[in-house]
Amino acid sequence: MANKHVLIIDDDTDLTQLLHDYLTSNEFDVSIANDGQEGLDLAIKSDFDVILLDVMLPTLNGFEVLQQLRLSKSTPVIMLTAKGEDFDRIYGLEVGADDYIPKPFNHRELLARVKAMVRRIDLMSQPSHQHHILFEDITLNNQNRTVKVNEADINLTGTEFEILTLLLKEPLEIVSKEAISQQVLGRKLAPYDRSIDMHVSNIRKKIAEFSEYERIKTVRGAGYVMVGN
Repeated sequence: MANKHVLIIDDDTDLTQLLHDYLTSNEFDVSIANDGQEGLDLAIKSDFDVILLDVMLPTLNGFEVLQQLRLSKSTPVIMLTAKGEDFDRIYGLEVGADDYIPKPFNHRELLARVKAMVRRIDLMSQPSHQHHILFEDITLNNQNRTVKVNEADINLTGTEFEILTLLLKEPLEIVSKEAISQQVLGRKLAPYDRSIDMHVSNIRKKIAEFSEYERIKTVRGAGYVMVGN
């Protein structure tokens, strides 16, 4: 089986070399870009399994790279954010990041995040017995990974698609944030981690463009539930 291919976009050359050596020793192929525009060009031109994207970059910052990437690619992106910079994490998730990890980070934790993302990709590529999920005005197609709301297409990131799938498989049942984090991101939900909240908020906004009903309700202290009319 071919190695998975990771793209690192970060202008810290010492860090990128360390990550290159560490990831390649764990059987990943690694490409590096130290500039935002260079990274974007590589990300669009080639098919990577995971992208590690720093926020502070020359030419284009990480947010600009991500926004332009999402116009044509749904490649999973893990943002590398400064420790304590809540705005960077929240904004990154809003514009299409799948996950984030604050700097400085433990290399083993980063490896675990990358492996979790790769496992999710592999699971997504496996044929599903339930090709279509229909609920009220939402139609989800697992074969071509499309979602329609009142017959209008909505564009979801890979993480958003997986969260919506999980909620649609259990309509009218509460799904905890911990369960979503474990099953979609492949990790335990950390205290004060707002990543699931932001992904659900993005899904809500995209559904609301074509539906008059609020489909995903928050159950305070419990999780989320997909509801009908």
